Amino acid sequence: MRVNRTFALLPLALLAGCVAPVGPVEVTRFHVPDTAALGHGTIAVEAAPGMDPASLELRSYAAAVGQALQRIGYNEAVAGSGTQIAEVRIARRSFRPERNGNPVSVGVGGSTGSYGSGVGLGLGFDLSGRPPEMTETELGVMIRDRATRATLWEGRAAFTVRADSPLATTQLGAAQLASALFRDFPGRSGETVQIKPDAVPAAK
Repeated sequence: MRVNRTFALLPLALLAGCVAPVGPVEVTRFHVPDTAALGHGTIAVEAAPGMDPASLELRSYAAAVGQALQRIGYNEAVAGSGTQIAEVRIARRSFRPERNGNPVSVGVGGSTGSYGSGVGLGLGFDLSGRPPEMTETELGVMIRDRATRATLWEGRAAFTVRADSPLATTQLGAAQLASALFRDFPGRSGETVQIKPDAVPAAK
């Protein structure tokens, strides 16, 4: 049975038109040497252990993952069925970048001329203030064989925005993270790449 998750993404599509696109998405993927079982058959998108399956945010990310899986050749099944399982998890962390270098610089210079000589002392202060707090959002997906529970593929996609951005605390980036994560599926195992996400109209 194919799952239609379009309804879960409609509010995100409307809100996305008011938010600028995220920057590059960092993607890392791992998979078994033999990838013949990947990219086809039936797969159910489910919450990873420890995640709340009733969470609106998780459901939005699961919907985005489901659509991405269908685009690469899977037929999405209802939870509890399907030959494979895609376990979805979401994680966030906030941090404040450290400023590089000394914020105060001192320069001494001498000059001479027809009207005498002089010595100049220059002080340079960085008045830009502390770097803004940033928030990283990470989407993780693990594809398992339902019968054996063996992990066939695992991937992580993350982007970082200012902590005061709507993208930092909502599911507005779900479609972009899922799209980047499954770009060129299954990807090169163990490689971390920077992927430009699909464009989202900026605020007018």
